[in-house]
Amino acid sequence: MKNANLQEVMPAMDVRPNSDEARDIAYHFHSYTNAEAHEKIGPLIIESGEGIHVTDSNGNRYIEGMSGLWSVAVGFNEQRLVDVASRQMQKLPYYHNFSHRSHGPAIDLAEKLIEIAPVPMSKVFYTNSGSEANDTIVKMVWYRSNALGKPEKKKIISRLRGYHGVTVAAASMTGLPYNHKSFDLPMEGILHTTCPHYWREGQDGESEEAFASRCAQDLDDMIQSEGPETVAAFIAEPVMGAGGVVVPPATYWEKIQAVLAKYDILLIADEVICGFGRTGNMFGSTTFDIKPDILTMSKQITSSYFPFSAFMINDRVYQPIADESGRIGVLGHGYTGGGHPVGAAVALENIKIIEERDLVANAAERGAELQAGLTDLTSHPLVGEARGIGLIGALELIAPEGKSGDFAPGKLGAQMNAIMLRNGLISRNMTDAMAFCPPLIVGANDVREIIQITKKSLEELAADINGAA
Repeated sequence: MKNANLQEVMPAMDVRPNSDEARDIAYHFHSYTNAEAHEKIGPLIIESGEGIHVTDSNGNRYIEGMSGLWSVAVGFNEQRLVDVASRQMQKLPYYHNFSHRSHGPAIDLAEKLIEIAPVPMSKVFYTNSGSEANDTIVKMVWYRSNALGKPEKKKIISRLRGYHGVTVAAASMTGLPYNHKSFDLPMEGILHTTCPHYWREGQDGESEEAFASRCAQDLDDMIQSEGPETVAAFIAEPVMGAGGVVVPPATYWEKIQAVLAKYDILLIADEVICGFGRTGNMFGSTTFDIKPDILTMSKQITSSYFPFSAFMINDRVYQPIADESGRIGVLGHGYTGGGHPVGAAVALENIKIIEERDLVANAAERGAELQAGLTDLTSHPLVGEARGIGLIGALELIAPEGKSGDFAPGKLGAQMNAIMLRNGLISRNMTDAMAFCPPLIVGANDVREIIQITKKSLEELAADINGAA
């Protein structure tokens, strides 16, 4: 089993000549996909969505247990978002924010975001994706350091297994090997400190708080080694997403923020996944009492009905940048689609729906049920850990006792992913951690069904392993 290839754990598609699947293979270069394997496997084509469900081109219906890519808060057929996009298309389908230009939706959204920010913020800057937002933040941090007369203060510290995007700077901050291999990344000046995963990284006999203290000391030691005068910022997700849904240990954020304050280092909260209700509060920063200087947003800001992202900065960050742009004559950065009027209108309506329907409270209530259900599954011999908060969770799979050498990393996760898909639930395996991130509209019965399908899939996985032994 150790050397099994991807085709052995993924369902084979019906790739007929001239079918959509065949044309996809012929013409479509996919993100986050084994391109060589895709030529043999082909795609799963999703044709429609309704609520928390999506339906493929063969009529198979699935619970979308990942909200697409951690991102569809209000479900897959929210008519209000369709309508507001259509109205904005008819009124003003596009405009930019270069050279003092603006439009109503961008202004209204910026005001709303500042209003709901977890800490006092000064300004909103618009981008098109989480990757672009984080990439831009790197440039803004550098720009600010130059404005302050500190050209040496440019290094940014991220964390191992953290995820911050795939552009050159954002992928460098991402702490996952497959985002670096063969891309010649990370670039110089981006560093990675300890991943705060207590179950995996904690030492024998070490309490959560002691582990948190060690993480903070590791960060302090790195800053001292590099030179505090050279370190500009620390970036982190309140809860790690693509790195395996890692919830920080008790007292972690308190201790990390104390280190940053000690050396006057900016804190960047990457809320691309956690923002807009996912953790049971509007922002993950509130959940963990994080006080960021910069906060990144994307995904659930529009429920991904429109590509859109933004970041907020406090006055401590904004004023030096504004002063420097005055000295130079212009801030030489921006995007054609940044603050797109249709995206901004959709974001405003999406936030309104989240507030009107109290979906943040629903995330907390249904999230407690999801976490309890996942915890119950830790009694299964193939489950090592359940973790999560609100409507984001993970099950870490482990090999049967005495057989760990038979399973390469990711093999169990890939098998489980295929079985869950066959049983009508879309998940995502991050190596051997199965992720759960259903839309914020999920109901109690939906949560029970997610847990039931997962339990059934675990039993089928165990049967497959025993049958192959």
